[in-house]
Amino acid sequence: MHVSTQRPVVLCIGGHDPSGGAGILADAESIRAGGAFAVTVISALTDQDTCGLRHLYPQPPEQVEAQCQALIHDSDPRALKIGLIGDARIAQAIVRLVDAHPELPVILDPVLASGAGQRVADAALLEQLRKQLIPRSTLITPNLPEARTLTDADSPADCAARLLEMGARWVLITGTHDDTRQVTNRLHGPDGARRDWDWPRLPGEYHGSGCTLASAIAARIALGMSMVDAVDSAQAYTWNSLQRAFRSGRCQLTPNRLYDLNPTDHR
Repeated sequence: MHVSTQRPVVLCIGGHDPSGGAGILADAESIRAGGAFAVTVISALTDQDTCGLRHLYPQPPEQVEAQCQALIHDSDPRALKIGLIGDARIAQAIVRLVDAHPELPVILDPVLASGAGQRVADAALLEQLRKQLIPRSTLITPNLPEARTLTDADSPADCAARLLEMGARWVLITGTHDDTRQVTNRLHGPDGARRDWDWPRLPGEYHGSGCTLASAIAARIALGMSMVDAVDSAQAYTWNSLQRAFRSGRCQLTPNRLYDLNPTDHR
């Protein structure tokens, strides 16, 4: 039997969302749809559904670190995608991991609140993000409220400038939380590089849109795309998955991340 070795691997560290809308399950679906393969380490279990998060259960940091090291040794991932972290001690473990594997591009989705608004990052974790993880990130993908929390700046441009000053190589600030007719996503990079995208704002609320976008970018980086091309392609994919979202629970809609793999979905 022929075994293909052509599908690049992305290592994902994030929370487990039992509803399947966000977290590790969203990461795996987006990465599969993008042509790569996800290996996953759960940083935190959660008690949540499409209506919101009730409790967070961070996992032992040494367990997270050891499992990541085992997967890196076994699967040789081409990118590392970081989502929900859980607590500052896990962030410290991830820092050690990144320092041990500097060849890995790091896509950091700084999850500071659930989709329904519940906070999932305390002051100690915010400090680790600002001083340790952001400086080690190839790309950070905050929405505007997250960018404001991380930087104490207000405008997207000022937030991006401060995140770049912290050491991030690229910054993508998404406009999903703006009160505008269109969603404007702004990519800032080295030497003043800048590109904006405008997308029609879709009705409804979606569970896991940020996970979808960051993981889709990570898959494309693992495939060897440039940052601008990866961000461009991943946004189109994410918008289509949201346009085709379905209702799996009572509240937020679930992105249809595998729409291209479902021959019966012709919407």
